[in-house]
Amino acid sequence: MEQLLKRSEVPVEHQWKIEDLFADQKAWDQTYTDLLKEVKKAAEFEGKLDTSDAVKSCFALEDDISLKTERLFVYAHLHHDEDTANPTYQALSAKAKKLSVQIGEALSFITPEILSLPDDKLDAFIEDPTLAEYKFTLTEMKREKAHVLSKAEEALLAQVGNLSQAPQTIFGMLNNADIKFPKIKDENGKEVELTHGSYIQFLENPNRDVRRRAFQAVYETYAKQKNTIAATLSANVNKNIFYSTVRKYPSVLEMSLYGDNIPKEVYTNLVDTIHESLPLLHRYMKLRKKLLGVDELHMYDLFAPLVDEYKMDISYEDAKKTVSAGLKPLGPDYLKSLQEGFDNSWIDVYENESKRTGAYSWGAYGTHPYVLLNHKDNLNSMFTLAHEMGHALHSYYSDNALKYRDAQYTIFLAEVASTTNEALLMDYLLKKSTDPKEKMYLLTYYADQFRTTVFRQTMFAEFEKIVHERAEQGDALTPQALSEIYYDLNVKYHGKEMAVDKDIEMEWARIPHFYNSFYVYKYATGFSAATSFSKQILEEGQPAVERYLGFLKSGGSDFSINILKKAGVDMSSPQPIREAMSVFEDVIKQMEELTK
Repeated sequence: MEQLLKRSEVPVEHQWKIEDLFADQKAWDQTYTDLLKEVKKAAEFEGKLDTSDAVKSCFALEDDISLKTERLFVYAHLHHDEDTANPTYQALSAKAKKLSVQIGEALSFITPEILSLPDDKLDAFIEDPTLAEYKFTLTEMKREKAHVLSKAEEALLAQVGNLSQAPQTIFGMLNNADIKFPKIKDENGKEVELTHGSYIQFLENPNRDVRRRAFQAVYETYAKQKNTIAATLSANVNKNIFYSTVRKYPSVLEMSLYGDNIPKEVYTNLVDTIHESLPLLHRYMKLRKKLLGVDELHMYDLFAPLVDEYKMDISYEDAKKTVSAGLKPLGPDYLKSLQEGFDNSWIDVYENESKRTGAYSWGAYGTHPYVLLNHKDNLNSMFTLAHEMGHALHSYYSDNALKYRDAQYTIFLAEVASTTNEALLMDYLLKKSTDPKEKMYLLTYYADQFRTTVFRQTMFAEFEKIVHERAEQGDALTPQALSEIYYDLNVKYHGKEMAVDKDIEMEWARIPHFYNSFYVYKYATGFSAATSFSKQILEEGQPAVERYLGFLKSGGSDFSINILKKAGVDMSSPQPIREAMSVFEDVIKQMEELTK
């Protein structure tokens, strides 16, 4: 095990260049001081937002304040993440967080005040040429208006806010702090610790008995807490129903989709189209069974390695070259921007002592994006590089094409650009590969992405939909009811090739996403949209590339569904999901060929 470098020892060429945000701490402090003065000006607009000139000046000030706050915040947090033990940056990031809250409070009067105007006044603002650059903002405000209550009711709901966090907080405490799993025997008969973190590693263990023991131990542990967890999940569902009723939405599902202005059909289409594609998942299960050489495929075999670990030693320099080669179909303009990121210190490459784990892309409008990696010389890290640079270039194109307010894209769109990069890279690697072992390793990696990101997340999304509908009809969400719904879905999704173990009926109890309701479908739609984009780019070439770059430049300047539609991916139709499924079918076919 190599000794980790201290932050001060990391070579400068492997570090991101944070001074592109602020030259030094002194410049940060100066902006901070200026901003505190500037924010006082916002109060001058309170009670006066009834003319287009006042609204325009107020929005311009709001943009300026928000952008400066964002820059201060990002600078402090990037420094904090590169060395979380550094007390200077711990303090700076706390200071930035506090500032962010303070600014939020100072500007919080703007939206309610504009929303209190009569509809005809709002309509006049939307059509007013002097407010042209804020047309989308005002249209969005008008759309929200139908669900905004009176000032007194809104104040009351704000006070209920803390209470509404209770189900999620209680589940988090129970799941992370109180639940203790028993020790299990590993492949050498040694007693080992079973934890949330080690569970997936046990499921990936080549030894089947180890997998089974881990699987049973986890679900037996949850089964002992089933009444408490069912009550917690039920409380979360009831909280959602309370908000959707009070805010006059037809259902919780429609309330959850309203923020991104996503039609209900997008959700129901996803579930219906995945249902029609279940024979493909069943075919993959049959192939898994064959490759594992087992008489019965069990739920604890889903993560078992299908091929011997294929060692792919990929240095960071090689990863950059391969990613560039894989993204060549996106054309010279995209490759030039990608190279700019590689050459100009956008990326913090390797792990160092106390550096934040994982990977992300982040930044502030007006400067280039930043990417945090903890690169290891393997396939996974190369895909992470492609993924995060997809996010970075999405922001880069949007920021360069649009004004601050319109450049921010929604979460619904966020995963599309990153996953398109991964799909193109995968296609390149598969076409280039001549070693059957390497090819099988890549195909397995890809097939499991379809299984976990599209099928599994859609199954979660369907579970949420059924559970909320039952509760909305007045049914009680007992542990028995939740387990039965969940078990039946597993049987439906995995098909006859799978021996669906009874223990899996408790899996609903360990999924934290169920407390962030109707969110997981975005993983499946994002992956489908990205797979559809990559298929169009590879098959059509230039016209599809132009549409795709148009998507990257659209930020949040229109509703997400419209932005995708203009670029050739209509998520309100089954088409993109079917296109993604045809790619999945092709992956299975290639795997079947290799196993003949």
